[in-house]
Amino acid sequence: MRNSKQSLAIMAAGAALAALFPASAFAAVDSETSYILNSFSFLINGALVMWMAAGFAMLEAGLVRKKNTATICLKNIALYSVSGLTFYVVGYNLMYLDVTGFIGSISPFWGPDDAAALAGTFDEGSYSASSDWFFQMVFVATAASIVSGALAERVKLWSFLAFVVLLTAIIYPIQGSWVWGGGWLDAMGFSDYAGSTLVHSVGGWAALTGAIILGARKGKYGKDGRVMPIPGANLPLATLGTFILWLGWFGFNGGSVLALGSAEAVIEMANVFANTNMAAVGGVLAAMVATQLIYKKVDLTMALNGAIAGLVSITAEPADPSMGMAILIGAVGGILVVVAVPLLDKLKIDDVVGAISAHLVAGIWGTLAVAISDADATFIVQATGVVSIGAFVVVTSTIFWLALKYTVGIRVSEEDEANGLDKAELGLEAYPEFGPSS
Repeated sequence: MRNSKQSLAIMAAGAALAALFPASAFAAVDSETSYILNSFSFLINGALVMWMAAGFAMLEAGLVRKKNTATICLKNIALYSVSGLTFYVVGYNLMYLDVTGFIGSISPFWGPDDAAALAGTFDEGSYSASSDWFFQMVFVATAASIVSGALAERVKLWSFLAFVVLLTAIIYPIQGSWVWGGGWLDAMGFSDYAGSTLVHSVGGWAALTGAIILGARKGKYGKDGRVMPIPGANLPLATLGTFILWLGWFGFNGGSVLALGSAEAVIEMANVFANTNMAAVGGVLAAMVATQLIYKKVDLTMALNGAIAGLVSITAEPADPSMGMAILIGAVGGILVVVAVPLLDKLKIDDVVGAISAHLVAGIWGTLAVAISDADATFIVQATGVVSIGAFVVVTSTIFWLALKYTVGIRVSEEDEANGLDKAELGLEAYPEFGPSS
């Protein structure tokens, strides 16, 4: 703690600086510094979003049976790698360059153009090209991860990765260009701040069509229509995965401010961080209360998906709502998960990790809820975006899934499913000390 003499000296130095440099001199950073801060925001927040890949891997690994654990881990690191490759080869250009309203540039291979900055010219709000590419790229893998969890334990590895290529190279960037690329939905006024629809619902629609075409796991539904629970092998791991996703979501939503070069941008990012956190809080608590009231017991997996649903719900607009409104938006998402999971089971749609409920259902709700907190958004326009993107993804995903089904096949054999995909497709076990070979 400073003594009185030190405090007086600091005050005197501050007064001298104030006399030399007017307050206006400190009001804003110069254009190059803004460029650096904006680029840094993309990079550090993009790294947080990349870390969500680990969260999805751990969440899914905890919610599948141990005989499929290594396979689900491989799928997650593979889909992230595939997403990076496709976004470099075709995805970024298709989503952002020369957008005509419905589709971007079909030219292959994205490359950075930083000539202006290297020449010392920095436009307002500018940033390095590769920092933007990296931030946009890590979002793509999130959509593919949603599909991975829903179809776990019975989809063929290479068939799944073939669909990931189609999802990340064609489906995701085309619909993304409609909004973030300045396409027709953006011109209409549709708003999706960080991707409740463009990322999460897209992954959810692709997962839903895949789950219906692929069919349920053997033994999941009895002949009399009863649902036979198939518990995951490692709930502590699933909990860890959820916390990692929660952390990564600060980058997902916070980085979507797309700037850090002014006090206004910093204030907006701080609000986004706070609202993102509290929406997840609302989702967890609402899911816990709902399961207690409905089932007379609290369900851990529902609480985990409640957190994710809260995060998905606020992603469409995390900047404008008050903190209290963010909690309510997240809470509705948590309740929707509790309702949607058993509803899908009644329809005999087998979603191993609850991804369709947490990402698709909550994503639709979050996108529509933008009309509540954003005065410039209308329910009709938001609904138009939800329906049009949903229809596009369902049609294209169905075509791709059916094409794979009737060519190379998408489902493993009954024997391989019974023995586990780790042995069938990888020839190893994630937990050899506890497997049959031990």
